[in-house]
Amino acid sequence: MSALTGLLYAALIAYLGGWYKGYWNGNFSLLLFVLTTVTLAYWLAERLHFQPARERAAATLAANDVKRRESLAAQGIQRVDGDVEGARQEILRQPWWLDWTAGLFPVILIVFLLRSFMFEPFKIPSGSMVPTLLIGDLILVNKYHYGIRLPVINKKIISNNDVKRGDVVVFRYPQNPSVDYIKRAVGLPGDEVAYLNQKLYLNGKLVPTIAEGEFFDDDPSPNSMRFRPRFTEKLGDVDHQILVDPNAQGRIGKLYDFPYNENCTYTIEGVTCKVPAGHYFMMGDNRDNSQDSRFWGFVPDENIVGRAFVVWMNFGNLKRIGSIK
Repeated sequence: MSALTGLLYAALIAYLGGWYKGYWNGNFSLLLFVLTTVTLAYWLAERLHFQPARERAAATLAANDVKRRESLAAQGIQRVDGDVEGARQEILRQPWWLDWTAGLFPVILIVFLLRSFMFEPFKIPSGSMVPTLLIGDLILVNKYHYGIRLPVINKKIISNNDVKRGDVVVFRYPQNPSVDYIKRAVGLPGDEVAYLNQKLYLNGKLVPTIAEGEFFDDDPSPNSMRFRPRFTEKLGDVDHQILVDPNAQGRIGKLYDFPYNENCTYTIEGVTCKVPAGHYFMMGDNRDNSQDSRFWGFVPDENIVGRAFVVWMNFGNLKRIGSIK
């Protein structure tokens, strides 16, 4: 069993190493599920077989020592050298390969349940949600806000709140579900969303904005590292800030064919889309530096992961800690 455990750890290290080096995309939910299943098997084997076997062997050793001492006492020998207590403790000691598998099961199970059904941490990798979320923000996502989903397959089994306009949502990227994206929900099923000449329209009405001065966008990606106009936008009941740079006008076009792409019309002014049932239209708050539903289409409900609700840490700027609008 020690050889098998060593082989499993070698496979885990190889998987994590390849993931870190970018040789393949890792799936942390699947990894946690596999680790929970494997450590559960070891935990059950320890409780049902290995621990009872060690206890039986230790009891046999102690019983044989008692018999030996009684036999020697019957022969008039009262002083007997040797103490089996050390050997008994050695027999009872859990071997390393069980300590590092069965011993980790309770911790891994708690992490798996919390991450799958309660809260999941994410790190913001890009500037698509500036100024709401900055690169390096560590956020928490409420996994049960929109309903309870089975881990790994993300199948909803219990419904809760509906996605609302203005929610900051983490979801599986429709073009590559192994990658998580974070954007703001702009269009709900049945909505007509239009982004024309850098202005957002919902169901034929202009979404109101208020100029708020300038924001220094220090994202090192192209079109950033400069002051940019900042606005407050109202989506549903949510007031939030966006960046829209009049000097960064660019043509919007679909990057891929996507389901229901016939619902979208692209012109020189921008794009107009009718959101199909069971889907959402997502956009980044950094409107000129975000690839979102304008380019790759709608997000199906089964891809929803949860609602981002708090920045719990930013090691470069502790003032970032707080709730997310």
